[in-house]
Amino acid sequence: MSKYRIKLADSDIEREQIHELNYKTFVEEIPQHEPNAERRLVDRFDYENEFVIATTGDGSVVGMLALRASRPFSLDQKLPDLEGFLPPHRSVCELRLLAVRPEYRHRRLLRDLMAFAARRCIEVGHDLAVISGTTRQLELYRRIGFEPFGPMVGAEGARYQPMYLTLEKFLACVGDSLGIERRRMQSTGTVSFLPGPVAPDMPVRTAFGGAVLSHRSPEFVALIRQVRGKLCKLTGAADAALLLGCGTLANDIVASCIAARGGRGLVLANGEFGERLADHAHRAALEFEVLRQPWGAPFDEGQTLNVLRRIHAEWLWAAHCETSTGVLNDLGMLKRVVSDAGAELYLDCVSSIGTVEVDLAGVRLASCASGKGLGAYAGLAAVLFDSLPPRQPVLVPRYLDLNLWLECESVPFTHSSSLVAALDAALSQTDWQTRLSLVARDARWLRTTLRARGLRVLAPEDAASPGVTTIDLPGTVRSSDVASALGQAGFEVAWRSVYLTQRNWIQIALMGEYDRSALRELPDAVQCAVRACLFANGRAA
Repeated sequence: MSKYRIKLADSDIEREQIHELNYKTFVEEIPQHEPNAERRLVDRFDYENEFVIATTGDGSVVGMLALRASRPFSLDQKLPDLEGFLPPHRSVCELRLLAVRPEYRHRRLLRDLMAFAARRCIEVGHDLAVISGTTRQLELYRRIGFEPFGPMVGAEGARYQPMYLTLEKFLACVGDSLGIERRRMQSTGTVSFLPGPVAPDMPVRTAFGGAVLSHRSPEFVALIRQVRGKLCKLTGAADAALLLGCGTLANDIVASCIAARGGRGLVLANGEFGERLADHAHRAALEFEVLRQPWGAPFDEGQTLNVLRRIHAEWLWAAHCETSTGVLNDLGMLKRVVSDAGAELYLDCVSSIGTVEVDLAGVRLASCASGKGLGAYAGLAAVLFDSLPPRQPVLVPRYLDLNLWLECESVPFTHSSSLVAALDAALSQTDWQTRLSLVARDARWLRTTLRARGLRVLAPEDAASPGVTTIDLPGTVRSSDVASALGQAGFEVAWRSVYLTQRNWIQIALMGEYDRSALRELPDAVQCAVRACLFANGRAA
């Protein structure tokens, strides 16, 4: 058999041979297309395809594979929810039209075509490839690193298995044999998956380093007004006050406002931050009861409504995202029960705004912070509302007087223009609908993959927050040991909070800008860290 060379097609002669091989394979051999008198088949995406070909010494094309990055892919038309099947990625391409002349169909040539195409993908910046794999070569695809997903596609006699190939899996499977360096395609150092403070991206860092403005200057007044408007557009709130502080400060102000309106209320607690709301309420001397659920369990609508009615509650206060467990409490349900009970709704949205769609219409007051889902620097607290709160008692500390903040054209006290400018940049640069959809897909993939690796995700799937995933580790390993092993592998996850260490939990957060390539590696890294700790404990025993 003649030797062959793998290359990119770059001549009209090679292109014409591609059309002929395409016809022989996908008309005469695999009946995907109708015959024609010319005995040539020009792909419908021909002008967008980059062809990897195998040629012999006389210039004959004996194998080919098309690489295409323009959407929609052919797989988009066969699987309408294609993105829902794929792992996190920066850039995806489709590999199509794998065809080899029968006398050259040996594993080495097929592997070499795939390997060249994969290297080409790496060169142009793709970190994920999809393919409709012929059922006759599934084992070959798996050896290269392709993973099957979704249902079979294609007509009877021409069935294909959708598959994807990540950069990391390709390098792990064949990188060494091809002389390709095996390395994580990410910035050097540890990659953070903490729930905050998040690592702001470059536009946010640039804005933070801009000129410092006086909080009395017209420029700062305009900047504050602009940021308040963007927060309201994102959340559906009527207005917002922007203070120096964290989410705890914002919740202190909410508690003061509830004290000013008076009345008996109900606090919901199904995790650490619900319990903290109860503590806020206690410190503000509010009249209230607490409805508790086991940590990690969502609230039942009927039970919540019954308690509201039984105690004649005039208000309800809850954490939208219970950060400690990764449970996203149902905002629609909360709005319904307060409406049915004739009460007002107050929310802690510190970990939900910026990671999931939040509609604050009908929510009296909500707390928010800059250093989590919004992707800015920590240090700003926001209180959002749908209507002006009642005036607070004279004895409320000045900094906690929300009306004082709202009555001021700018802000009543010294403020940080750097933090406000950074938050403005974070709010300005993001297509929020696209971002929230992306985070939801990545988080769903993460939870599914973790469970497939034998790990227990605490939140039930129908109540899981995209922003934070809590993993309940086996009792025979310590969260500190697993987190340490992950740190050595280059991943930083949350585990140091007392409520996490007490329960042997770790957390992976997708807030702000996170490294999607590193995220693909994280489930395997967690599994390896847990197994290593189990082995070490067993050996020690």
